[in-house]
Amino acid sequence: MRLDQLAEKLDLKHICGSTDREYDGVYAGDLLSWVMSNASADNIWITIMSNLNVIAVASLTEVACVLLAEDVTLSDEALKAAEEKNITVFSSGKTAYELCVAIAKAEEE
Repeated sequence: MRLDQLAEKLDLKHICGSTDREYDGVYAGDLLSWVMSNASADNIWITIMSNLNVIAVASLTEVACVLLAEDVTLSDEALKAAEEKNITVFSSGKTAYELCVAIAKAEEE
């Protein structure tokens, strides 16, 4: 499924980056070193972290997007970096658990 299709199904708020990309799997986590070791390219990365290091890790791991849970917003510095590196970022008011469940259900439809 493409990110734009999922965003529409889950009513995600698009922050920046291209939405015309396929994703493959989901990784949820907030410990950046752990994410670097375990997230896969093309995953949706769900986190509540919102600083500049999130963008660096997203770029390094080549995740399909960063999905900020619980209405977290990027810092101005992180937003600028995401735009410069063309990192796709979405946000949602749902918890990481709720987002994982919603993504799984959307994939079954």
